[in-house]
Amino acid sequence: MRVLVHIDEAETWREALAQRLPDAEIVTSSDDSGTPVDYLAVWKPPESLLENHPHLKGIVNLGAGVDALLNNPGLPRDVPIVKLRDAGMGPLMADYVRYGVLHFQRDFDRYRIQQTDAQWRERPLTDKADWPVGILGLGAIGAHVACTLADDGFPVHGWSRSPKALDGVTCHHGDDGLASLLGAVNTLVTLLPDTPSTRHIINADTLAQLPAGASLVNPGRGTLVDEAALLEALGDGPEEGRLRGALLDAFPEEPLPANSPLWSHPRVLITPHMAAPTPVRDAADQVAELIRAMENGDPVETIDPQAGY
Repeated sequence: MRVLVHIDEAETWREALAQRLPDAEIVTSSDDSGTPVDYLAVWKPPESLLENHPHLKGIVNLGAGVDALLNNPGLPRDVPIVKLRDAGMGPLMADYVRYGVLHFQRDFDRYRIQQTDAQWRERPLTDKADWPVGILGLGAIGAHVACTLADDGFPVHGWSRSPKALDGVTCHHGDDGLASLLGAVNTLVTLLPDTPSTRHIINADTLAQLPAGASLVNPGRGTLVDEAALLEALGDGPEEGRLRGALLDAFPEEPLPANSPLWSHPRVLITPHMAAPTPVRDAADQVAELIRAMENGDPVETIDPQAGY
């Protein structure tokens, strides 16, 4: 069995997979000579790499988001695609989202603006129990985040396309469920995949359904948010608009262009798509298990290219 790895720090991944798959030959894309391989373990591979290996037993996407892979013109047809599901990313994402929720619940955004005016004024504390949080997307990572925040004492509402049930989380689904969630939360968190049905799910209409003074945290996919509608809801300058503020980690174009007005908006925090990097050790365990399962003909949960997840 031959496995080709393409990702930043590919040599680290190669060594980790070689330890877990001792009977396999593990190579990196820098050593790719076009010799046939059985499996690709990749993150955002170039079109040429996929075209060089059309006859595969399977592709492992080394991350939770598969949009870049599915949109790659070189992707061979009829090859099973599997992706990492949590693989150690859940706790990292929960930390990021917890920070974003606390940033607004504890008024750190307002204290930051007060500091620019040398203003010393303590604000009344809002209890966690009075700060409902909405999580859009209840996959493995979204469910972990939702349950973590519920354990922290926040009322949590979760939304998915189809019905889900999570202890301590009020679950909604479908269009009616989305409207119910939006009207009930102080902070909205987007953890949906990039699919045709989720692109610009955060738009002028959905933003208008949030309570005045709500906040947005997007560590999911950049395509989920209509940036023009977001800026309109935020308003100009330090004075709060209908939307109080936003913490953004993902953007339609990355790196975020230097001329984007988001960089300079006083109530926007920007991070460079770092919310939940893939931990190699945990992820390599999962990759090895997936490859073994495909090699043995065992059932695995594959990606539906039409649905996008």
